[in-house]
Amino acid sequence: MPRYVLFHKPYGVLSQFTPEDGARSLAEFDLPPGVYPAGRLDKDSEGLLLLTDDGPLIEQLLNPRNAKPKTYWALVERVPDETALQRLRNGLRIENYLTRPCQAQLLQPQPDVPPRDPPVRVRKTVQDVWLEITVVEGKNRQVRKMTAAIGHPTLRLIRRSIANLTLDDLPPGQWREVARADIAWEQGRPTTR
Repeated sequence: MPRYVLFHKPYGVLSQFTPEDGARSLAEFDLPPGVYPAGRLDKDSEGLLLLTDDGPLIEQLLNPRNAKPKTYWALVERVPDETALQRLRNGLRIENYLTRPCQAQLLQPQPDVPPRDPPVRVRKTVQDVWLEITVVEGKNRQVRKMTAAIGHPTLRLIRRSIANLTLDDLPPGQWREVARADIAWEQGRPTTR
């Protein structure tokens, strides 16, 4: 029977089981044997990581044709105005590609998230705010590059969901198993359950 694990990856942990360059890895979290990440989060990002031994499901999730939505909370520097948010929504040029249209909004009220170790720097003269951004592609450090392109660099990034799978109140460094039936994807679109 394939296994499906939702893991809240902490900041500073690689999305792999083998440590590299002194960085922490998934090996220290007592995850079930034989599961592997279905996609990645960079070392500086936190949040939902799906691990499984179901190869076809990994292919379905990662294949760009299937456009699985991924929702992130991005703590950005300064409050973006509606024009900046619309630039994100429309898609914008980053390096050598144009991002696909996405959803982007200022989170109101601002969320209460677990503290990060080390904490994000705080400046008394600059207000930082959380945005919710949902993309259907997964280029390397894409959300960070998108917020930087509109003049609001990301200070902290948390992936909240992948299609219908959500982080909910799972604490950093913890994991839980879900059933295949809980992964409700049909014809490339998430379904509600």
